[in-house]
Amino acid sequence: MALFPAFADSVNPGDTPASEREGSRRELNWLTNPSFRSEDALRLHQNALEFVDLVSEKSPLQRLEPAGESEASESLQKSPKKRKKKKKHKKGKKRTRRDQSISEVESDTDDPNGRHDERKRAELNLGDKASIVSSHSIWLDDIQDLTTEVFRTDKKPDPANWQYKSLYRGNIARYKRRGCFCLGIDLKRQHITWEDTAAEKKSSHKRPERYFTKSGLKLLNMDGVPVCSTNQGSPPGSSSWIPVSQLDPDTVPATSWVNPLGIYDPSTTLWLQGKGPPEHNALEQPESQENCEKGNSALMRKVEEFNRKVRENPRDVKVWMDFVSFQDELMRGPSCYAVNEGELEIRKKSLKLLLEKKLAILERAIESNLHDVDLKLARLKLCMEFWEPSAVIKEWQKLVFLHPNNPALWQKYLLFCQSQFSTFVVSKVHSLYGKCLSTLSAVQDGSMVSHPALPGTEEAMLAIFLQQCHFLRQAGHSEKALSLFQALIDFTFFKPDNIKSLSTREQVEFFETFWDSGEPRVGEKGAKGWKAWMHQQEKGGWIVINPPDEDEEDAEEEEEIKDKSLPKWQNWLHIERSREARHWLPWRPDKTKKETLEDCEDPERQVLSDDLGPSLIKISNPDLQFQLLCSFLQFIGVPCECHVLPSFLYIAMDENSIFDDGQHNQGPLTSFDLPLSGVSSIGHMDSMVQARKHVGHSKEGEEFIQNFFHMILPLFSGKEKSNLSIFWLQYELSKIFQCLKVGNKKKLKTQEKKSKKLAKNLLKAPENRNNLSLWQLYAYLEWLLGNVEDARKVFDTALHMAGTAGTKNPEYCRLSLLYAELEAELLGRLEGALESRATHILTRLTERGPYVPYSGHILAVNILKARKTYEHLLQDSLNESCTSNQEQIGSSSPLVGLVGCYTLFQYLTLGIDSAVSIFRQVCEKLHGCGKRLGSQSLRVTAVEALVLMHASLLRYHMKTSVYPLRPLREALLEALKTYPSNQSLWRAYIQIQSKTHDASKARRFFDGVTRMATSLEPWLFAIRAEQLRKQRVDSVQRVATGEVYATIPETGLTNRIRALFERAVETDAGAHCPLLWRLYVHFMVSLGNKEKSKGLFYRALQNCPWTKVLYMDAVGYFPDELQDILDLMTEKELRVRVPIEELELLLED
Repeated sequence: MALFPAFADSVNPGDTPASEREGSRRELNWLTNPSFRSEDALRLHQNALEFVDLVSEKSPLQRLEPAGESEASESLQKSPKKRKKKKKHKKGKKRTRRDQSISEVESDTDDPNGRHDERKRAELNLGDKASIVSSHSIWLDDIQDLTTEVFRTDKKPDPANWQYKSLYRGNIARYKRRGCFCLGIDLKRQHITWEDTAAEKKSSHKRPERYFTKSGLKLLNMDGVPVCSTNQGSPPGSSSWIPVSQLDPDTVPATSWVNPLGIYDPSTTLWLQGKGPPEHNALEQPESQENCEKGNSALMRKVEEFNRKVRENPRDVKVWMDFVSFQDELMRGPSCYAVNEGELEIRKKSLKLLLEKKLAILERAIESNLHDVDLKLARLKLCMEFWEPSAVIKEWQKLVFLHPNNPALWQKYLLFCQSQFSTFVVSKVHSLYGKCLSTLSAVQDGSMVSHPALPGTEEAMLAIFLQQCHFLRQAGHSEKALSLFQALIDFTFFKPDNIKSLSTREQVEFFETFWDSGEPRVGEKGAKGWKAWMHQQEKGGWIVINPPDEDEEDAEEEEEIKDKSLPKWQNWLHIERSREARHWLPWRPDKTKKETLEDCEDPERQVLSDDLGPSLIKISNPDLQFQLLCSFLQFIGVPCECHVLPSFLYIAMDENSIFDDGQHNQGPLTSFDLPLSGVSSIGHMDSMVQARKHVGHSKEGEEFIQNFFHMILPLFSGKEKSNLSIFWLQYELSKIFQCLKVGNKKKLKTQEKKSKKLAKNLLKAPENRNNLSLWQLYAYLEWLLGNVEDARKVFDTALHMAGTAGTKNPEYCRLSLLYAELEAELLGRLEGALESRATHILTRLTERGPYVPYSGHILAVNILKARKTYEHLLQDSLNESCTSNQEQIGSSSPLVGLVGCYTLFQYLTLGIDSAVSIFRQVCEKLHGCGKRLGSQSLRVTAVEALVLMHASLLRYHMKTSVYPLRPLREALLEALKTYPSNQSLWRAYIQIQSKTHDASKARRFFDGVTRMATSLEPWLFAIRAEQLRKQRVDSVQRVATGEVYATIPETGLTNRIRALFERAVETDAGAHCPLLWRLYVHFMVSLGNKEKSKGLFYRALQNCPWTKVLYMDAVGYFPDELQDILDLMTEKELRVRVPIEELELLLED
């Protein structure tokens, strides 16, 4: 039958001839369909007519549309909100075939993955066909006569399957599974895993969370549930272990498909089955709540106890401060005032809440103690967390105005203003120092009637003055700092007698006249002092014509640029450091050359009286006056026993010489331990990489130091004059050490002549002829220079000159000890020590007669007598030390020298064990005496000196023979626990620790010391130990050939060092320590990350904006930022000696 009835006649085979019939069949063959029947066509046509009639009956005016299009138009007419809601929940709805096909088209067009255009067109065509088939579909059940070949097989390949590796999802039938099990399987032996469930789909997209995520930190910060034992009948002594409970065999869970081995408990089995706990477990929640309440009861009791104490005694400031500190512990635990259970779980530990609680407690405390400064300082420290800087400054000014007589408050206020980067300017802080000292001077004089002077005000004023001088030195204003010292020394030691009764302000007015007169000042050539000038002025004045110096021709030769091809930043650093080293003296017009103030090329080198007047103070205590001289000597680089005052030690610490062990060409027994406090001397701003190459100061600086000693020595007598002479000779010795370290032989010869000349001139003085300390330094000088025979002659002469003083004279003991140590180092081993010169020296020390030089033979009887004498002398000295009323037994006491001689004698005659036992016995005795007297500050330096002797002897023995390292380490660890701020002990410990690869014990020790100590030395040396370990690891892993060996794993050393730095800078002592920040920035730069290093540099400036050497380090680390760094220094008024414009002119010339 024909497919189209209208052409049925044209294809009828009975009407036309055969030839015509074949032709027409070929032309209209495409209209025929052998499988089409007319009955089916009539039935379809009848169904279509019935459908049209039905639609027309419903709405005659409505346009006839297919069902799929009508539904689509209805969906388009819906509001956008309903459409969005429908898209949001379309996965959970049941959809018809038409809706499903339309939604598939919409979802595919919105696919974010971006399908190809070909795939999109295929989906749209399939959607259209589906809509057509849905309105004109034929069901198999409606067809009466089914043939065998109902479906058509499409053999044409689909290239999309090659591209997408899977069938198109629209061609795959969809269905929903009811239930997660399968009928007919054995649940005990068989199991089906459904991979396409909705829950597992969601979990598959969820990434695993790490411990540092927000939810992980929440789990770590969850409050623990207190655990208490319910076994009341536990045997005594079982508290040190927890017994393992045995399960009853009757209660062992049966095996199942989720628990095939029977090892899970019932709750775990229910969890594996996806079920919740049984209902009877809900009764356990009140029990856990009771445990939590038990844990909170201890905190509640503490809170009630604190409330009771502050209510009964509101004047007790310590209780208030303890209550404030307790808030940290209270916030770490659960809330004691939670109303419901949910509040216990979701309570947020907010820092702001903690600060507000502390602030409320402090305000209550201040209401009860209006005049207490500590409470106000604690409140101000809290307010700095969330107040603006301007508001904090106003509060500080108000506090200082209310308490102008409190030096400790002034020091903290000055440090606050000095460390505020946003408001910091050098001139402003310098004027604040002057205001502080002038106010305290008025309080000290009594002119400020409203506020009386507090105890220790004079000493605190000297500390503030020294802090100001170091502040100016670190800011680059060396001339002002030196002028302050000159002015105060003149103001203190050369004050005219007729004005001593006046007030400080009136005395300063007289002194300003002398300062502006142009007369030579302290340390300058021809200086005679303020007092001599005033007397001469009363007589009519004098005229002194100084002859011109002949050796001033090459004064400016060192400033020439050595290599113009170097980068600009390197030339700037070279010239800046060169001028810093030579121009630290104030510029004065030379009257012989008819110079005036206008001839000065750099006005910053001039210091006027207006910059000094407010900072001058009156010091009447002789000890403080000598302390001022010692501080000035240390300021200009002269080593002395005086250390920087601890109130500002870490603020002034800016040099890494704190880590130098001091043993360059010296033996372990005779290491000349110079007082290296980490505070740089004037004129030195060396980088962290290059060590100091300069020996002493420039020619002008050396002349200044020489003139100063010549001017000051006549003012003193006795012990003080002897100490000043010793300091001067020690300075010459330090320059010898520096020459030996650098290896400058030419400079060493010149320095040798100067040092010998000075030593002989000092010993020629009548008051120094019997000074054994000077003889000791002179002999040691000869020994260092290699003149052993000359040194022995000096030692023998000094010992013979001392006569029969014996062990009663501490200087004689120290002289004999040094002589014996030098001779013992020449031995190299203990063989033949009984007949050595060292044993002879220590044996003659115990005899009554005069000293006899060594002849080569020692009697055994004399050795036995000397040992017995040492025992009696040591016992008598220990008894005298414990019963004496001395405040402190220093390293120069007779006990220290006697113990050193006795232990070295025992070592040479009996061995190391006998010497170590003596050290232990004496240290235990001194510790017992200190506890019995109730003061731990007593016997401090004596024990420290003895421990250093002990360490030196053990190091010498390990160098000459085999000996374990453990005794030395234990001795140092025990001493460092008691004296954590002793730098010499730390250097000795770091030196022995660098020989071992086991860092676990050292890390535990450092961690314990840093938790307990408030000083900064443990942090610095802990960082140093880790850095030395990292250097050793890098040297092993990266050899000269370029190969990398992993014999020693790094084990996170970089992160450990960074963590130590972060913890150190968060402490009160380390936050404003320039040395610590310099080390931190240098370490970060060495790692190679310049962006983080630059951020750390600006972070360091936020805490130490006054430190010029930080800026100079940054110029070397970040050369591209040279102009910005110089602009920042100029803005903060730091001293820039070489402007960038002058540098460009020098490079052009």
